Order: sequence, then C-alpha cells, then structure tokens
Amino acid sequence: MTKPLSFSAFVMNTPSHILHGMWRDQEGHQLNFNDVNLWVSLAKRLDEGGFDVIFFADVVGLYNDFRGGWDFHIENGLQVPSNDPMVLLSALAVNTKHLGLAFTAAPVQEPPFNFARRVSTLDHITKGRIAWNMVTSYSANAFRNFGYDGLVPHDERYEWLDEYVDVLYKLWEGSWDEGALLQDRESGIHADPAKVHKIHHVGKRYKVEGPHLVAPSPQRTPLLFQAGSSPTGRDFSARNAEAIFIGAPDPENARKLIDETRRLAVENGRKSEDIHFYQGLYFVIGKTEEEARQKEYELENKIDFDMMIAHSAGGMGIDLGNATLDTPLEDIKTEGIRSTYEWLKQSTPGRTPTVRDLARLRSKTNRIVGTPEMIADQLELWRDAGVDGINVINATIPGSYEEFIDQVMPVLRKRGLARNGYGKPGTLRRKLFGTDRLNERHPAAKYRGAFAAKSPVN
Repeated sequence: MTKPLSFSAFVMNTPSHILHGMWRDQEGHQLNFNDVNLWVSLAKRLDEGGFDVIFFADVVGLYNDFRGGWDFHIENGLQVPSNDPMVLLSALAVNTKHLGLAFTAAPVQEPPFNFARRVSTLDHITKGRIAWNMVTSYSANAFRNFGYDGLVPHDERYEWLDEYVDVLYKLWEGSWDEGALLQDRESGIHADPAKVHKIHHVGKRYKVEGPHLVAPSPQRTPLLFQAGSSPTGRDFSARNAEAIFIGAPDPENARKLIDETRRLAVENGRKSEDIHFYQGLYFVIGKTEEEARQKEYELENKIDFDMMIAHSAGGMGIDLGNATLDTPLEDIKTEGIRSTYEWLKQSTPGRTPTVRDLARLRSKTNRIVGTPEMIADQLELWRDAGVDGINVINATIPGSYEEFIDQVMPVLRKRGLARNGYGKPGTLRRKLFGTDRLNERHPAAKYRGAFAAKSPVN
C-alpha cells in the first residue's frame, strides 16, 4: 500500500519568514501577523484540510548585520517584529480539533523548570496536540539579549541543550507517577504524595529541585521536533528527536541524510522508524504547466533577493551585503547555521557555490512547480527517498495553503499520498506514531519510576 505523507504548515508570527518581500503583495496577508484572527482562520482551514501540524518557527534576536548594520532587517521586516508563538497557541488550540501545534524555543530563552510548566499547560489545553522544536539558537544578538557576551560556540550549545532536555525529561516523565492524581472528593485526597517526587537535578548549568508543578498532560513529554543537520545536531536528533525537519536540495541527498540519521538512532538503542523526516518544500500550482510557469515567473519578480541573502548569510553569522552575486563562497567555518552551507554545496555539485546560489537556496531549490498531478509525481519521489512528511512553505498566507488544500490534496488522496480524514480527536503523537506517550526506547523513558524509591517527602 502507498504510505500517506504527513503535512505541516511552516509559518512564523512575523511579516517575512522564508520567501522574503511577499508581505508587499496584495495577497500577502502575513502583513497582518499581529491579528489573532488571521492565525485562527488559517488553523481552522488547515485542520479541516488535512494538515497534521502548524509549525511556528521563531527567533529571539536579529540576524547578523547586513551591509554593516541591522537597519536593513527593520526596514524590510526580516523576521522582525517577531511575536511569541507559545502565547498564540492557546487561541489556536480552542479553535481546532485535530491539528498539531508546534513551536520553536531554545534553552537561552527560559530556565527549564518554568518552560516545562508552560509546555505541560499547553499540552493540557490542546488535549495532547503540542510539539516542541528543540533548537540551540544561532543568533549572537539573541544571546546578548539574555545577558551573554555573544554567541556560545556551536558544540557547546548542544551540550547545553543536552542538559536542558535532561531536566525536562525528569520533570515530565519522572516527577509524577502514573495514578498519582486521584481527585477523590469522598476521601478528600487530590493527589498521592507517595507518587509525586522531587527530581533534585544538579548539573553544569542547572540545579532544579522539583517537583513538576503540573500533573501529567496527555502526552507528558510534547512531541519532539528538531532541525539540526551538523554532525553534532544529527547526533542529538538521533538520540532525542521524533521528527526532524530537513531542507535537502533533492531526494537523493534527503535519502543519504535520512539513512545516516536512522543508522545513528539504531546505534543509540532506538528503531529507525522512531523518527519521521519532514522535507521543506513550497509549491507553485497551475491548472496547466504553462500557467504554473507563468505564476513562477511572477513570483520570481516579487521575491526580494537581498532579503534572501541577508537571511541565509545572517543565519551563518556572516555579512554578504556588499558582495556581488558571483562572489564564490569558499569553505565557511561558522558558529551559526552550519547546515545551510552544507546544503549549498550539495545543491551545486562540481563547483564552488556563489552568493547567487545562496540567494536561490531557499527560494528555488525547494520549489516544485506544476499541475497538481505533476506535484504529486514529485512528492512520490520524496516519499520513496524516505521522507515521511512535507513541511509546506508559504509565499502568501493564507493563499499558499488554500491553493494546496483545494487543488493538490484531492489528487494526493486519490493516490494514497495523503490521509482521508481523521477519526476521533487524539494526541499528536498518537496520530503520527500510534501512541500517546514516548516509547520505552527514548532516553526520557529511563526516568519513569526513577524517583519512586525515595521518600514521599523528598
């Protein structure tokens, strides 16, 4: 049987996310990003249209300077202003039934104890549909915003993330035993203290006593997303992630990355199927190929390629604002996003990539143009390469998603490449993996019952 793909809507609560400059277009309603009704309406449409997740990217600092300063980012709305997606998710939760709600956050933003509390609260509000994209943050400005002198080195950031998730796993999985919450009016006992435990975590960065202040939510631990493609990032993902976002330039490179990460997962005691992979793609759709190509041409003339360069180069921590488009990009060693340069090299085999290639990396490499049938053909190739889902990038909100739902989804369903609706509402993890809780192979599972042997008053 054909394996159906999962679909995620890749968005950000900001005027310009991936395809920059499109907020200037009449159809670019992302200009109204401050209006909660824009997001509620979109979430409802995605929920009814068969999407599994709405995934919010996020930043907590400006990208690296462009042309010697940061005025460019403010002037063009390059992911600034940027609102907190966690606050928005509550509104979306009560207006949807099936849609998973994913957000991005890094350890630098918040101590783990309070983060665990907020996430568990969201998981209760959503009835188990919350997901967290685990990131380390790559913005020097972000670190300075939280009291650091600058960007913490790449591998050290992952060491930090390792301890951060360890604290969270202890709180989410180990602090409350199953059956601890009684809520027995007759006896007057709300919860059994013998089944609620302090965690007494002491590590390099954190000392957390506990217990977790929120009773176990439907998933306990939210569904765990990750997007790191560096060797250190892949190792972290192989151990911790349940879903990984990738931006491979073609199905063959996606296959290599997926096979390598699955191999690492098995080496870490997990099964290869414990991780799903979501490829980032966006679509230019036409009733005919000619119409689609014309729409592509019009889109090309609307995208701001200076913003595309500022975004990609800024994420790597370099300023290419004064470079020509044909400037070659030699081996770049950066503490920022290392995966960007790796994808760039893979998309330009046999030659040195240039600034022009970098500008088109996000705007053209992951673009599929054609009729719904042609798009379905291409998605089959990605599926056959091992991709489990598609992270659908937008040019405009809500138009890009409405077109995909109305025109492409019916073709995908006919081919078995998309699900034919849902049953009763359930958790996001159950929808994707068939179970509400993390499986026993995940490192968080070792904390189940780990604190039970201690005194109830511990």
